[in-house]
Amino acid sequence: MYVCDIVYIMKTSEYIAYTINRLPKGYVFTYADFITEVNNKEAIIKALNRMVSSGKIEKLSKGKYYKPEATPFGNLQPSQMQVVKDLLEENGKVVGYLTGFSIYNQLGLTTQVSNIIQIGKNAIRPDFKRERYKISFIRQKNTITKDNIPLLQMLDAIRYIKKIPDTTIDSSIKRLCAIIKELSDTDIGTIVRLALKYPPSTRAMLGAILESIQIGKTDQLYKTLNPITKYKFGSLETILPTVEKWNIV
Repeated sequence: MYVCDIVYIMKTSEYIAYTINRLPKGYVFTYADFITEVNNKEAIIKALNRMVSSGKIEKLSKGKYYKPEATPFGNLQPSQMQVVKDLLEENGKVVGYLTGFSIYNQLGLTTQVSNIIQIGKNAIRPDFKRERYKISFIRQKNTITKDNIPLLQMLDAIRYIKKIPDTTIDSSIKRLCAIIKELSDTDIGTIVRLALKYPPSTRAMLGAILESIQIGKTDQLYKTLNPITKYKFGSLETILPTVEKWNIV
């Protein structure tokens, strides 16, 4: 049976309940997800609000709902990706990615989970709140693609390494060394190219990390740096043997 046939034989509320029942738990949606089949915005919103009142779905923010996952400790919040997915894609094109506090835990750089969701985008906007989350933005000068997002996340972690919570710069560098060591030669070439649009301190740190794990391809990074500029990260000689060459102090 086609979707249009189901809508025809069901009431609006029944169709919406039927559709939501088929969604994965934690999935965030709006009335617009139903508008192509039920061409009545008011009826959709009323049906959704009735489902909120009955506890079948929960409201994330104005116009946004989600299907909760129940646990013995209460309903789980949707993932951060679901909370901000409308800010990451436009018309099927990637325009942003989770970064900063949002991915430090995923990268194994900290055990903390933040209620600040940071998004990397070419065009940023003012910070705002969405339910319990603060949404903030980091300007990304590189073109964002699905393939280069993991590399951009690593570069962002290097750029803001002093701000990673509940850890030390030494520990963060050790973890980043382990991650970058597993990259393919192609990805190493790409991360070096992407780093050229990052601040000099990020380029210097990436160069020192690459040399510490005995990966070449650092000449391009080194040539972009001012030989008299110092980058203050603390004493890291035991982890990064060539920090002096990169003016990291």
